[in-house]
Amino acid sequence: MFRNIYSRKRVLLTGDSGFKGSWMRFWLEQLGAEVRGFALRPETEPNHFSLLGWSRTEDETITDRAALGRVMEEFQPEIVFHLAAQAIVRTSYEQPLETLAANIMGTANVLDACRTEGFRPQAVVVVTSDKCYENREQIWSYRENDPMGGFDPYSASKGCAELVTASWRRSFLMNDSTGLPPVYVASARAGNVVGGGDWARDRLIPDLARTAAAGTGVEIRNPAATRPWQHVLEAVSGYLALGQKLLEGTADERKQYAEGWNFGPADRAVPVCDVVEVMRKAWPAVDPVLHPSPKNPHEAQSLALDSTKARVRLGWRPVWDFETTIARTAAWYRAFYESGRLLTAADLEQYVRDAEAQKLDWTH
Repeated sequence: MFRNIYSRKRVLLTGDSGFKGSWMRFWLEQLGAEVRGFALRPETEPNHFSLLGWSRTEDETITDRAALGRVMEEFQPEIVFHLAAQAIVRTSYEQPLETLAANIMGTANVLDACRTEGFRPQAVVVVTSDKCYENREQIWSYRENDPMGGFDPYSASKGCAELVTASWRRSFLMNDSTGLPPVYVASARAGNVVGGGDWARDRLIPDLARTAAAGTGVEIRNPAATRPWQHVLEAVSGYLALGQKLLEGTADERKQYAEGWNFGPADRAVPVCDVVEVMRKAWPAVDPVLHPSPKNPHEAQSLALDSTKARVRLGWRPVWDFETTIARTAAWYRAFYESGRLLTAADLEQYVRDAEAQKLDWTH
């Protein structure tokens, strides 16, 4: 897969102890990569990172520029995937300054470590969010050239992270006047990523799974909100496909991919209430109570991504539709809570088989 580009590659993965990061580390190791994580200790119990057999005894924070520099020099990664972030909208209302520090200065620290240390990686993929766009609650999907923005601190931090990434790319990492080898820098924006192994608070599916396992109901605060739901493997396949393009080919070929990219789901944005219904069909123990509340902090009601660019230029497209995504996610949690089984490897194997059946570019 991915033309075997990750076999024996040194990969620095920030945020590998998180939900998305742990899935990405698992896949990278299956591809034969040598992965060095840089992250905080897992914040929840249970957590996907530990269940997969990894451990982290000390916190590594992306706000620590000196620590990042040491790791860069010692490990000498060939590519960096930057996923570490404060990832919850509601938390950003409670901890706005911490969110800005992690998501803006953390991104700047990662990119600056690639600029000034004794070793420069060949490529960097900065993962932000679909919420980086100035959301006007429009009926059409956002494209990569739409303006950055953000109502809440989390969304604003992701828009700023995109601006920082573009600035470092132009000013330092791909600027011929520095006389240093170029670092090809791209950013990746995905929608609402779901899948087994997420236990973060204030997220719809983890809340549904926890309460189903406990035999209690859960209040759904915003049932009409629509989101571009997609399985975590969809986003990770996009990041890996983008990283491949940044690592292979001539300088001119690689430079073409050093920009922003959307990785959205197969279906248009779907309302929360539909997610709840599909989840309940797959796991009858799910017991939601739809109870809209006007006291909730502002969150976007409508949000969708246009992934045409990734489809045309990367040959990437989603593999699983909405119902498959939610059903497999429900099955993952149900297997874990009812029998202690971990379906991570099985999900990856099935995802790859389905992608091969669709003859996607990255499968060979």
